[in-house]
Amino acid sequence: MDAEDLDPALYAAVVRDLARVNVVTLAARPTLRFLARTARLGRRYRILDVGFGDGDMLRHIARWGARRGIALDLTGVDLNPRSEAAARAHTPAELPITWITGDYADLAGQEWDFVISSLVAHHMTHDQLVAFLGFMESEARVGWIINDLHRHRLSHLGYPLLARAFGWHPIVRHDGRLSIARSYRPGEWAPILAEAGVTQARVARHFPFRLCVERQR
Repeated sequence: MDAEDLDPALYAAVVRDLARVNVVTLAARPTLRFLARTARLGRRYRILDVGFGDGDMLRHIARWGARRGIALDLTGVDLNPRSEAAARAHTPAELPITWITGDYADLAGQEWDFVISSLVAHHMTHDQLVAFLGFMESEARVGWIINDLHRHRLSHLGYPLLARAFGWHPIVRHDGRLSIARSYRPGEWAPILAEAGVTQARVARHFPFRLCVERQR
């Protein structure tokens, strides 16, 4: 789905189906729970979502904040310009979200309270992931979370059946299984965090087959 020659309309359809996968697999729940534990009423928070794809995570967060009376300034950054087009098309105008095409590193020094990502870590090389952890650790004043997949035999075997049952796009079916194979197991995070100089992060499993790395200040 990251092929440079992929038609923008096809890309939009694929990331829309990925957003549907996220609904079925309760993908937003760990991030929302993390924010609920950390955010406080009466404060305004600036949240940066790195690699937003379809933008579904920030839409969930925008509605979550509105229900709880928590003021949020939401920004998503993604390297793929097709993501910005898809997110804008799929986001109601009343949701106050800023979409940016570019490199997250260019947004350093902008006083982010939270830096988040979902389904991004397994796409990064080792060095890219270590650099990203360093960015989050230095830039997130309140906390950060990596919300990703848990590499597990059952999820690898079961995902194709789930994808076929829901009729998701063939690219989503194919890339989903690859993503599971590229993701991490709990014990693999410790040396990566150590290399990044992160000493107080928590690695947590979430049903079904989510593995999150969280840091609360």
